[in-house]
Formats: sequence, structure tokens, C-alpha cells
Amino acid sequence: MRRIVFFEDQKAAQFAPLALLRPVFELLCGHFTSRERILSQFPKSEWGVLIREELAEAYQSEQTTAQVNQAAWLEEGQTLVINARCLLEVSQLKKIKPGTAGWIGETWAALVLEPEDRPRQAGLPTDAELQQIAEQKKRLTLNGTALNYPWDLVSQNPKWLSLDFAARSKPSGFSTTDSRIAIIGPTDQVHIDATARLDPFVVIDATSGPVWIDRDARVQAFTRIEGPAFIGAGTQLFQANVREGCSFGPVCRVGGEIEGTILHGYVNKYHDGFLGHSYVCPWVNLGALTTNSDLKNDYSPVSVPLNGQRVSTGSTKVGSFIGDHTKTALCSLFNTGSSIGIMSLILPGGELLPKEIPSFSRIWHGRLEQLPDGCENGIQTARTAMSRRGLTLTPESEQLIRSLYHSTAAGRESVLQRGVLPGNRAPAE
Repeated sequence: MRRIVFFEDQKAAQFAPLALLRPVFELLCGHFTSRERILSQFPKSEWGVLIREELAEAYQSEQTTAQVNQAAWLEEGQTLVINARCLLEVSQLKKIKPGTAGWIGETWAALVLEPEDRPRQAGLPTDAELQQIAEQKKRLTLNGTALNYPWDLVSQNPKWLSLDFAARSKPSGFSTTDSRIAIIGPTDQVHIDATARLDPFVVIDATSGPVWIDRDARVQAFTRIEGPAFIGAGTQLFQANVREGCSFGPVCRVGGEIEGTILHGYVNKYHDGFLGHSYVCPWVNLGALTTNSDLKNDYSPVSVPLNGQRVSTGSTKVGSFIGDHTKTALCSLFNTGSSIGIMSLILPGGELLPKEIPSFSRIWHGRLEQLPDGCENGIQTARTAMSRRGLTLTPESEQLIRSLYHSTAAGRESVLQRGVLPGNRAPAE
């Protein structure tokens, strides 16, 4: 397919706080985001995105080759439209031909949009319009996953870790005669890039799934990695206990015990502390001994606060969802099923933190309150943190953060009015 477009529907709002600064198709699951997975197999395609208008300028500044919210571009020829919430193998997409639409259950996942499917100069297509177009085409059933909430990414991660490993070519890479590096299980389920550095006394256990260690990664002595797992480019593990089902994006710093967790990239969890069944966005710093719960004492299903509502996950193993640029101080203790917004500051008081900490707020001396300086100090901190990794916070991204500060004000005020209960205890389930 020569032209591909990724479409965000209205359910993108259900992926807060993870998708506040990015489209849903840019969330990590397995080795890749959905966009990366698909475009890696169609490298010569023109591509575009139909996303929330507030994201458009910042996204265009990061992805300069993308056609962002360009209605005229859609009219120029056949275009494969992919639902941003759907995880699809490329082999499934190749089934989609003109006149057909692919479905995962009751969710349309992909269709070929013809110029004649829409009136010319009709503007950007809506959810309802694409739904109607998909229903008018020949229906194909696709294997894949339709995501609805942030915890779906975490629960699907082990599956996509194995699928991505199997789909990738594995050039001759790391080899060692050092018997102090132990590989347990089938060696063909371990790929270590030739540029990666492994110290002695590292254990890689592939008995439950494959392990991929990407370029320029560093694994320090006394680290154990259980598959399925993905260690992204430039990521460093410091005496870490990496249990099964983890994806670490690029340039993370990881120590302590981590299980069933996605670190999107540029996350600092250098110190000891447990992190389980969670998703952590870029530029988050987790202070020493920051720990979360991912299982309730009575083993009942976990609920997560989302857009002012408690939503049941239907799962007993759910951790925390932490938005971009948030920082935690030492010994922060997160409850099961916690949601922490972007650019928040956590100074714990020695007890469980509230399950919902809205964007641009802080825990300060046992109280949940709004950041006193709005978002400006947070933006300056973001500039500093990114410069330490050789990156720059673009003016467009700064403007997006300021816009989000205002658009999240009502929801933040609603949570702040409830406050923190006496003794700094989190509200009950």
C-alpha cells in the first residue's frame, strides 16, 4: 500500500493520562508503537495521521514527513486507513483490498478509503462517517486486538513481545565465550545486538518467552531478565530483576524489580523499588524506593480512575499509569490501579498515595494541591531533563503543555476538592 493514514477516534480520551501528549497509535506495546510496527514493513509509503487538533502542531514538529490532518491529501488517491486503537500484524493488513474493511469483533480496524467514498472537500472524516463507510464495504475478520483503555496495553504486552520477536529478522549479533553470562532456555529465543554490552553474571531466562536486547543497551552484572521482554536502544539495567512481560523503550535507566510493565522511553527508574503491571510515560523520574501495588489483598478486580469515573478493569493485576514529566520523591507508595497525570510532583508522607493525582498537581506535606506556579516551572524542568539526553523540548510541545494545563483545569479542580483523606490515606475503592 502506497498511502497509509492512522486515525484516532473519540475513544482516544479513554487513554489518559498516557495519550495526553501523543496519539494513541504512538503508545508502546511489544517492541513498537502501532505506527512503527506498520511503517517498518511499508517503508516506501506516504503516510499521514488524523488526530486530535490540539496535538497537530506538536506532532508535525516531531514527524516532519507526516501528513497531519490534511483533508486534501486524502482526496488524492486510495488510502489504507488504520484505526489507532487496533494492534494488527502486518500480514493481517495485507488482506485489506479496495472494497473491503477489516474488523476485530465489532470494531473496524482497517479499510481502503477511495476518493469516491466521500464528497470532495468534505473536510476531515468523522468517527461516524468512517464507521458507515466500513459497514458498506465487504467485511473481513482480522486477528488482532482492539484496545479500549490503558491497561489493555499492559495485558496485551506479553503477546506482542512474542509476535514482534518472531516477525523481526535477527542478524548475527552478540556472541560470547564468557561462561559467566547465562542463557536459560532456547538460545534461538534470545537476540542481543552486537553493540549491546553485557557484564559478567547476567542471567537471561527465555523459558517463558523471547528476549530482545537492542542496540547500545547496557546490562550490568547481577541483572536477571525473564522473557518475554524487550530492552530498547540505549537502555541501561542496573542489577535489575526484570520479570516477564516487560517492554523498555529507548534510553531508560532501570533498577529494582519490574514485572509486566511498559516504560515508554526516557524513563528513569534507577533505584530499588517494585513496579508492576504499569505503563510509565517519557521523562518520568521515579525516586529511590518508589513502589506500587498491582494486586489487592482480597484479589478482587481492580478499578482505575479515568476522566472522573472509576472504571473496572476486570483484572486482578493492575498497577499504575503515570503521565509524562512526573517526578516522585523517595519512598513514594502507589495504590493498586493508580492514575497519575502529566507534570505532577510527588512528595510522599509515608502512607499510600491517592489513586488519582491529576495533571499539574503535587502531593505536598500530606495534601493534594495544584502546582503553585502553574506549568511554567515544569516546562523549565522538562527542558533541563531533555537537554541531559541531548534532546530539545520544541516550542510546539511547550504550547501543547500550556494548552493542556488549561484544558485539564476543571477535572483537576474536581479531584482537588475531594482532597486527601485524614492520615494521607487514599480514597477507598
